[in-house]
Amino acid sequence: MRLLRGRVPSGLALQRGERPLASAPTRGGSHVVATTTALHLPTESGGFTRLPWEHVDQASWKDGWLHVHETSGGAEHHVRLTDPGSVPETVRERVTSTIAVSHHAKLPGGAKVRIAGRRPASGGDVRWSFVFDAGLDPDDPGLRAQAEQALQDLRRQTGL
Repeated sequence: MRLLRGRVPSGLALQRGERPLASAPTRGGSHVVATTTALHLPTESGGFTRLPWEHVDQASWKDGWLHVHETSGGAEHHVRLTDPGSVPETVRERVTSTIAVSHHAKLPGGAKVRIAGRRPASGGDVRWSFVFDAGLDPDDPGLRAQAEQALQDLRRQTGL
């Protein structure tokens, strides 16, 4: 398989059926690789973090930096690319393709939550995540129960 910048970097093991779509060199001498099912980001130890597309809440490209935020309040990744090629566009397209539904719900008491239903690139059932407004505690059992009720209402409305 030919990548935008050559071949799959050494140390990067792809899963069965996973195909590279685009890659870009990083300032640290590694690569970011976008595949059919995941984004592979370099780690400080010289390896790679595999981030399935449905686990990317949002990604942006600004001033030479690729910024990636994982779903459900997961990690944030910031990688400087020396020659981005088609990586930013590929990331945007792949993340967008996993979104089955994105809905902002108002909870009792006025709080808000974004409910996202994402389908893995490899197929399968929709996976749901909550993104609560800033300042809200996502571990608050009462708040989570309200969000779960909003999710059930959304699932009835959408049939997902």
